[in-house]
Amino acid sequence: MNIGLTTTKAPFIEEARGAGQLFITQPYALYSEENHEAWRQLYGRMLPLWQRYANPHFLKGLQCLCLPPDRVPKLEEVNRFLEPLTGFRAKAVSGYVPAFLFFDCLRNREFPTTITVRSLENLDYLPEPDIFHDIAGHVPMHTDPAFAETLVRLGDCAHTAVEMVAGISDPKEQLRRLTSILKAFARFFWFTIEFGLMNTPEGLKVYGSGLLSSYGEIVHSIESPEVQRYPLQIEWVINQAFEIDHYQPLLFVVESFDQLYQLVDTLERWMREGRLNNVAPGEPTMHERDLQSFLHVVSEEVHDA
Repeated sequence: MNIGLTTTKAPFIEEARGAGQLFITQPYALYSEENHEAWRQLYGRMLPLWQRYANPHFLKGLQCLCLPPDRVPKLEEVNRFLEPLTGFRAKAVSGYVPAFLFFDCLRNREFPTTITVRSLENLDYLPEPDIFHDIAGHVPMHTDPAFAETLVRLGDCAHTAVEMVAGISDPKEQLRRLTSILKAFARFFWFTIEFGLMNTPEGLKVYGSGLLSSYGEIVHSIESPEVQRYPLQIEWVINQAFEIDHYQPLLFVVESFDQLYQLVDTLERWMREGRLNNVAPGEPTMHERDLQSFLHVVSEEVHDA
């Protein structure tokens, strides 16, 4: 059986990782018929849910991108529609992108995009992001100018974080402070870009990509009485732990992407004022690769200075 580019089972990806290649080209001919069928089923069952629960910016973006419902999209085709709108491009990667590099890509209007597809047997379970999550969940939002600028500002914040910890001479304090700042970043990104809700004239809608690519959770996020939904307050979000292995019991609501952009401005200002230096402990755990991705840039800047 041709396993093609199935998530966790793709030889092409393993070879790229083994060779240390993070940024790659999309080897479109390697997709198997099962890969295309998985995309067809994912897209077909999500479309009516998007029409009911997704925010209007996403629905407009979906139309602008002309995503094919019957096959895995080619990134070059996606970019042909996307780039003229906001300057963003989907950029193929072989796997996990360390945090600083990820945010720096956003700053440069590049979105690291996984090219593998989940298997037909696991349409509801994602061991790691796949192309449906990235292209169908994230990228339609990147067609909106205000949302795109918010992502760029998040990229700016990563550079501010480097600036803030570069002047700390004690390595232990430097690491402690960076860990706190990145925990605040991760929580903000999770509760907005991945799992955000928005008030609209048509009622409460989804804009977070983790919800937009989840058949079960998109409904749960809007309809379930078990979900707590509150207006986004940055001081709450940066101190709120989250877990990734179950439906989210707590979600935050924004009024517009202009408001979201302003919240990122506040996040950066609070970082400069030291208000992210001691956020509440708890999840998520900061991985060594993410911390080192920032510390590597810090050491380079200190050396250049």
